[in-house]
Amino acid sequence: MMDLLLALKIALRALAVNKMRSFLTMLGIIIGIGAVIVMIAIGSGASQVIADQIASMGSNLLLVVPGSALSGGLRSGAGTVPTLTYDDVKAIRNECPSVERVAPTVRGSAQVVYGNMNWSTVIQGNTPEMLDVREWTVAEGRGLSAHDVDGALKNCLLGASVAEVLFGSESPVGKIVRIKQVPFTVVGVLERKGQSPRGEDQDDVVFVPITTAQRKILGSPFPNTVGALLIQAKSEEVLSQAEEEVTALLDQRHRIGPSRDRDFILRNLTEILAVSQQSAQVMSLLLGAVASISLVVGGIGIMNIMLVSVTERTREIGIRMAIGAKQRNILLQFLTEAVLLTLFGGIIGMLLGMAGSYVVAKLFEWPTLISHQAILVAFAFSAVVGVFFGFYPARTAARLNPIDALRYE
Repeated sequence: MMDLLLALKIALRALAVNKMRSFLTMLGIIIGIGAVIVMIAIGSGASQVIADQIASMGSNLLLVVPGSALSGGLRSGAGTVPTLTYDDVKAIRNECPSVERVAPTVRGSAQVVYGNMNWSTVIQGNTPEMLDVREWTVAEGRGLSAHDVDGALKNCLLGASVAEVLFGSESPVGKIVRIKQVPFTVVGVLERKGQSPRGEDQDDVVFVPITTAQRKILGSPFPNTVGALLIQAKSEEVLSQAEEEVTALLDQRHRIGPSRDRDFILRNLTEILAVSQQSAQVMSLLLGAVASISLVVGGIGIMNIMLVSVTERTREIGIRMAIGAKQRNILLQFLTEAVLLTLFGGIIGMLLGMAGSYVVAKLFEWPTLISHQAILVAFAFSAVVGVFFGFYPARTAARLNPIDALRYE
């Protein structure tokens, strides 16, 4: 313990004698640690944004959309002809045990008018299950009911962005808006969701009963059809099973044989979004790895300066050995200097890294997330760099011959 305290005292005094050289030696570590923290913060921020987007979509979701259809020998493009029906919805609800909810939907765009304000937005015809499937809450008022759908009533739910544009700070509930010249009563306002994984504003939407959308706003030349199905499995564990059950059932109902292309497309939204998150995490690791190269460069700089220091202090080393210092004392002294350089550099680098992450977030509006684990790892890595690159100079000093060292000019 006494040896360590003495080594610390001598190391601090040696670093203080050459302040500028010590600072320049630490600069590589400072830049390396700061860069690692900023890069990991940017990558972690991107991963968090994707995770939030995944959560905003809902959990355990399958999306079924119309595929290509064959009519009179001509094949239409995917989604151009509705191939999904209300009977499909009922069949999935009744015959797929792994499915919790099914929400049919139709979608289009229209101008929404209130007073002298107007806004072009997405009109989405839904059933009451949609809010449960999307795990979307109503901030004010109520959601759409089965009565609204059965009666094709002219009631609507406004997304937060639409409500803000049309009404400002005024409460929209109970007010009348016009969609394609058709008056609708606002029964509720949806909680804000933010951007989707595709970068779309999920709050720029108006929900209306699906029957009302088809009969009075969007129209449908194909009776009993729906635009898409959003399906929620009972749990993540049975999501793949639900996918198989829905695919098999629709194959049977649409008479899809082994040699025929399916007239529907089923996508596992959870898997697609999870792949995006994994890509962001890999990018975060790559950014951290690239930034770590500067730590190695800083370590080489420390080794170089420590070798110079050993050469300059050869006579001092000889005197210490002559009065009784052992090899391990010399080794500990120079190793302590190297570790102190990296630790001081690591502390300054951590502070600069956190400040840099804040500046990046504010200046460029990039999402950043500072991880305490990343800070600890970067700090520990800086100590390892100090030991690794400081060992060779320290070992060189410890192995000097006392007589040769005393004679050194």
